Amino acid sequence: MIRFTSISDANIWSGVDWTITDEDEVAGLVARVALGQSRHATKIISSLSSILPPPPETAKEGAIRLLTAKDLEKPYHRDGWLFQVLTWIAAHLHRSQTLKSSPHMIHAHKGFDGLELRVNEDLTSVSSVIICEQKATENPRNKITSQVWPEFVSLESGERDNELVAEVTTILARNGSIDADEAVAAILWNQSRSYCVSVTVDDEHNSEAGRKALFGGYDKKIPNGNVDRRGAETFFKPELRAWMESLAQKAIKVVNDMDVTHV
Repeated sequence: MIRFTSISDANIWSGVDWTITDEDEVAGLVARVALGQSRHATKIISSLSSILPPPPETAKEGAIRLLTAKDLEKPYHRDGWLFQVLTWIAAHLHRSQTLKSSPHMIHAHKGFDGLELRVNEDLTSVSSVIICEQKATENPRNKITSQVWPEFVSLESGERDNELVAEVTTILARNGSIDADEAVAAILWNQSRSYCVSVTVDDEHNSEAGRKALFGGYDKKIPNGNVDRRGAETFFKPELRAWMESLAQKAIKVVNDMDVTHV
């Protein structure tokens, strides 16, 4: 479904470049998320059998609205949402052991793009939170320097700790084996937070040298801790906007082909 290749720049940052190998399978998962069935999508990713009743017609209509760009000349909000879902799918495949926030169900959500919690093997404690920024863009370096780096600096300083507490608590509420209060205290008191920027790349940055330039300055914005605190992910796709529209149309077809529940 998705192939991962390790990328890094010495002790500055590390992560993966990912390539979609089965667009139809990915489109099916995107359709499930758009329908509000992210739990079912997670089971599919984990190769667990799961049978859901057909969705109501209203859910299908809502999913199609979510998958449709209001303006094909400016599909940025729809494409941003699509990329966040793709990144969520990739995270489930590449970091299956972390607890993850659910995908957003509106375009241009103002909260965190994504959060993940690293947990110990018996799922009783949290070692750190991964704060994710996910950007679908045709100008990746500008997007990183103008939006991602300032956001990471703000989060590192603790300016949004109240939002972080709320989001972490929501994730942990779905997992009864971890004490949410202790986990939040550990994350805030010990500054146990890491970062990950996921971004679409162009020809200029689709190489080892290009990625080093793309994420240049990461260690200046997040100066403390080891390389694990500075995660990076890239996704290269020529004609990005046309490809996003094609993927959305595949997902819409999956939705349209589903039977419906008649109420």
